[in-house]
Amino acid sequence: MIVAYKTSPNTPHLACFNKRGGKLRSSFVFAFLCCLLLAGCQQNRPDMSTVLRLGPERGLNFLVVGDWGRQGKYYQDEVAEQMAEAARLMNSDFVISTGDNFYRNGVQSVSDLLWNRTFENIYHHKSLMKPWYVVLGNHDYRGNPQAQVNYTDLSSRWYLPKRYYSITQQVDVSTQALFVFLDTSPFMKEYHGSFKYGAVADQDTAAQRRWLDNTLAESQAEWKVVVGHHQIYSGGFYGNNHDLIARIAPILKKHRVHAYFNGHEHDLQHLKGAAPTHYFVSGAGSKLRGTGSSSMTQFSESVAGFMAVSIISARMRVYCIDYKGNVVYMTVVDKNTTDDLQEDS
Repeated sequence: MIVAYKTSPNTPHLACFNKRGGKLRSSFVFAFLCCLLLAGCQQNRPDMSTVLRLGPERGLNFLVVGDWGRQGKYYQDEVAEQMAEAARLMNSDFVISTGDNFYRNGVQSVSDLLWNRTFENIYHHKSLMKPWYVVLGNHDYRGNPQAQVNYTDLSSRWYLPKRYYSITQQVDVSTQALFVFLDTSPFMKEYHGSFKYGAVADQDTAAQRRWLDNTLAESQAEWKVVVGHHQIYSGGFYGNNHDLIARIAPILKKHRVHAYFNGHEHDLQHLKGAAPTHYFVSGAGSKLRGTGSSSMTQFSESVAGFMAVSIISARMRVYCIDYKGNVVYMTVVDKNTTDDLQEDS
């Protein structure tokens, strides 16, 4: 089931539909929450305090935010406040950062003042004192990306042990979720030869692809989630990323990855094509850009915010929450469902 606010150059409109044209297969509670969205429309969207109290079932709960590092400006402070409240309501287990953690030129060292100005003093709330699983963005590569790796040893919550890595989390007694965190900037052909992205030249993308393939193949986890900074598919400012469509998307399809989360586009999106993977863009942690849509678009909106995610054994629920605490979109990913939608090339 998909409840979607689709953006247009004029007024956003609300649609509630099942892409497969069949019977809607969601729980009574989730159907009720969808009705709240339908009834609320753009002017009166439900507050997350209602949705997150009724919606998430106890499993694995986490937040996803990206492109946030602006010393509290451009709604970063406001988004942080709502993240803290969402984390409290759903008893979040951790936070995922999709990169561009420090604008405009990353950090220079583990003692850079931006650590406090942009991270520690912004996300200071008790409910956000959980592990932060981090990936590097292109702006992080403009500084000293290794400093962000090294900060892992100094922080009780910042976790970036390597440029790319994986973790496995327990969902319930019989269900696990694999999370794979990629370093996507070295895959961008346009960055190679650029002075400001000189650090990408040292990274072996062929080795990272082999590692990704092997990590997904060897995992016995029931859920598989991949995180990177750059979009693979997008209806937003940058559009589809042909570097990653060629080099990463086939591996996700091969291993039937359930979801790919990214930033880079400064908006919130959900896209779904013929392959099993759902693509979620969460790059609205501070400054925004305009957005759009493609044939894969299920939802797209340029609004400051983040995503809250809840995984149980059979399904994943994803909530898009804006800087005012309103739920602007929510959807379900069924673990064993594949939709036959058109995938852009």
